[in-house]
This record gives sequence, C-alpha cells and structure tokens, in this order.
Amino acid sequence: MKSALCFLIAAKRSEIAGLRQLALTSALLDAAGHLVHALQRERGLSNLYLASLGQRWAAERDAQVAQSEALQAQVLDSLDRLDTEAAPSGSRARLFGRIAYALQGLSALPRLRERVQTQTWNAARATAAYIRLISALLAVVFEAADSAWDPDISRRLVALFNFLQGKEFAGQERATGSAQFAAGRTDPQGQQRLLHLIESQERCLQVFADFASDALRAAWQLTQRPEQMALLERQRRILCTTAAGHLLDAGQSQAWFDACSARIDAMKTVEDALTAELLALCRQRLQVAEQELTDFEQLQRSVSPQPSAGTDFFEDGGSAHSPPMGLTHPSQVFGPQVERSILELVREQAQRLQSMGDELDTVRASLTERKTVERAKGLLMAHRHLSEDEAHKTMRQMAMNQNRRLVEVAEAVLAMAEVLPQRGR
Repeated sequence: MKSALCFLIAAKRSEIAGLRQLALTSALLDAAGHLVHALQRERGLSNLYLASLGQRWAAERDAQVAQSEALQAQVLDSLDRLDTEAAPSGSRARLFGRIAYALQGLSALPRLRERVQTQTWNAARATAAYIRLISALLAVVFEAADSAWDPDISRRLVALFNFLQGKEFAGQERATGSAQFAAGRTDPQGQQRLLHLIESQERCLQVFADFASDALRAAWQLTQRPEQMALLERQRRILCTTAAGHLLDAGQSQAWFDACSARIDAMKTVEDALTAELLALCRQRLQVAEQELTDFEQLQRSVSPQPSAGTDFFEDGGSAHSPPMGLTHPSQVFGPQVERSILELVREQAQRLQSMGDELDTVRASLTERKTVERAKGLLMAHRHLSEDEAHKTMRQMAMNQNRRLVEVAEAVLAMAEVLPQRGR
C-alpha cells in the first residue's frame, strides 16, 4: 500500500512540473511583451503613414516592420518550448486556446501590412486591426495570470497584465493622436477616444500599483514626474480641447509621436523589470521545490517498510489550524521520530496549500472583476449597438449615478441578460 509520504512526493513532483511550465510561460510572456511593444510602435507609424497619404514615414515604418518580424520569431521559438503533451487541465486548455488565437492573428499580419502599404485601409481600420492582434497577445498574459497557482507569482502576473494593458492604451492614444495631427484636423470621435484611453490607462495602472512590488511602484513613479510629462500634457490639451473640425498643426505630429514614444519606452523599462522579477521568482520557487523533493526522497529511503503503531493521527495536542509542531525539515528527522515527522510534513503541506488558496482568492478577485466588466460591456455593445468606448462610458455613468462600484453595475447588467431579446429575433 502506498504511504502518505509517497503521495507527498508525488505532490511535490507535480508542483515542480507546474513551476517548470510556469517558468516557460513567463519566458513566453517576456518575448510577447517585446513583440507587443514593437507592434504598438508599428501601429503608430502606420497611422502617420496613412494619415499623410503615404507621403511621409514610409522608411520609418519599414524599419519597424523588420524589427517586429525579428521579435515575432522569438515568440514563436518560445512557443515551441512549451509542453503541449503534458497532462491536460482546464487552465492549460484556456491558455493554449488563447495562444492558438494569437497565432492566427500573427499569421494574418502580413496581409494587414500589405493593406497599410498600399493604403487600401484608412488609419482607423488599420488601428482597429492592430488593436485586435495586440489584444489577442495580451489575452495570453491574462490567461497565464488566471491559471497561476502560486500567490506571489500570481500577484506579479496580475501586475504585469494590467501594466501591459495600460501601456496598450497608451499606445492606442499615440496612434489616435498621430492620425489627428498628421491629418491636420480634429475629429470629435477621436477626441472622445483619447479621453477614454487616458482614463483607461489610469485605471489599469492603479491595479498595477496595487499588486506590484514596492521597488517597481517606485520605478514607475519616477517615470511620471511632472517635468517628464509636461510636453505630453500640453499636446493632450491641444488635441482634446481644440474645437471639433478645426485645423491642427500637422508639423506637430512628430513632436506628439516622440512625446508619446518617450513615455511608452519608459514604461517598457518598468515592464522589463517586472518580467525579470517574475522570472527570478519562478527560478527561486523551482529551486526550493527541487530541494524539498530531494529531502522527501531521502526521508523515504530512511523509513521502515513496516507501519509504526506509535504514530497517531489524532495525537498532536493542537487544533486543526495550529502550526505544525516539532521538526519541519526532512533532513532533521532521521531517527526514531521519523514517522511522526512525516505526519507533520503532511500537515504542513496541507496548511500551506490552504494559505495559498486563500491568497489566490484575493489576487484573482481583480481578474474576476475584469472578466465581469468585459462581459457586461460586450452585452451592452450587442444589444444597444454601442462602441466599446460608449459601453464603458454608459456603465461608468450608471455607477456614478447609483453610487456603486463598476463591477456591481456590470453584475447587474449581466443579471438582465436572460430577459434581453436575442439578436436576430
């Protein structure tokens, strides 16, 4: 009959396998982050190129496309390293599904670039296409955060996802403003879009600050000093307050692009530090787990094959929630107390898993709220024929009027889903 220690070893081996997969996933997220950064810049340059009717920015755009292609090759290499033959699980199924969708987008990228090159699409349509592709890549990060089971790693993944999403809104702001400046005229829809993107950035970056380490919060604050934001804020005011349809100085398109790019590049340094912290934590957790496995296996070799009548499951003198008593490390327990130490190890493992579960519930609340808001937004878009910006603005106004949190309004919207008429009826 297999012993408790046998199953404890099996649990540790499963933990190690999960950590190895998580380390590979984190490396993929690092590569995907670099590709997203390149695609964001490519999108901005494409907008400038299209808005200038192909008269400017062609060389800069071509150079950026080449850089994006090189980074895409690194992402594909990282994908090849993932184990797709491991035992299936719900979280891995969702993650692999997101990856499959992102790969479909990457395979369609050459056609998007061709339509930009030939000016078949205008700036708005090209921007929407790039947003869809980048969103597919960010969804991979979201799923990785939602499936991580280590609370500390999960916190960093939540921080990374929200920071990347905030950075994506900053990239969309750059692209939207670039199109208006290059066209030389304000657009009321573009102005509303800019206001929505600025607010969305702030929301995502606040969640990042809630989950990031102190060092990364401090690094982020350094990039937001007033003297560094002054030029961008002035140009934001020009774009957002100039009367709709009035002329803009097309020559300012370069200054706008450069000011936005400086901020986004500064965000990239924080992103890189966050992914480095994540990878280091994965390596540390893996090293600890591997040492514990070695200790458990050494302990197993020291155990008598005959069960001991002296080890009593009920004889610990403590409550179910009290910390383990006695020896806590397998290397310390070789001797007559070995079987009691095994019981203590099992209890310690159970308590650790319970604590991890409680922490994960707290961390994942942010992801759950985001899912709820996105689902409610999609419902409003479908049934009221609203744009994404309009749906979000509607929900935000409802929250303000009712003095409720946005997620509470989203839950109320979803509760009405069953009584709403189906589309096509």
